[in-house]
Amino acid sequence: MPRSHRPIFAQAIIFYICLMMAGSALGWIELTAEILTQAKHKHGEQAQHRLIRWQNLLTSAKNLPEKDKLKQVNDFFNLNALFIDDIIQWKTEGYWATPLELLATGAGDCEDFAIAKYFTLLELGVDESKMRITYVKSLRRNQPHMVLTFFASLKSVSEVLDNLITEIKPATQRSDLLPVYSFNGTGLWTAKARTAGNRVGDSNRLKLWSELQDRMLKNPL
Repeated sequence: MPRSHRPIFAQAIIFYICLMMAGSALGWIELTAEILTQAKHKHGEQAQHRLIRWQNLLTSAKNLPEKDKLKQVNDFFNLNALFIDDIIQWKTEGYWATPLELLATGAGDCEDFAIAKYFTLLELGVDESKMRITYVKSLRRNQPHMVLTFFASLKSVSEVLDNLITEIKPATQRSDLLPVYSFNGTGLWTAKARTAGNRVGDSNRLKLWSELQDRMLKNPL
């Protein structure tokens, strides 16, 4: 994430926009022949292959234990997309790509990885209340970063799904990350150490989140 995204909390929470609930955005999840053809035309044959592999993952991982779903989804996106800054890929800063955009282009920044993992796990049946898209500060890089965190329960330490480190680790083993705030389709929380934190409102306070879900319904690719 570019350093210009600071201060993180103030940058993201801009004004109130009506939010479509996360579940309503899942209509894009089924890949049609039209979407696959469009992906191939815009981004090449490998884009089509990545999307087909993703659709296969959604089928094959549906009945796996929760822990296995986390690992497979984390590994899939870390292996099928490269990191690239928004300013290079989209010629703008602060663009949140849809999962289809991430896979079709084969590249994205930390927000894109976290968002794609979140919606894929949601489609695989992981309870939304257990997942948070979490803004942190990467202490090693001295810059903002985004990860997906998973809570087995609200009192448990979260597990961190990261595009920088392939292994899923408990947040207590990620001393390089300083939590700032987190959100999902149902709420927004300030960070509290490496646990769930305090709810401060609805995720509809996040302009980029609302815009993302609107694109997922109208123009996911």
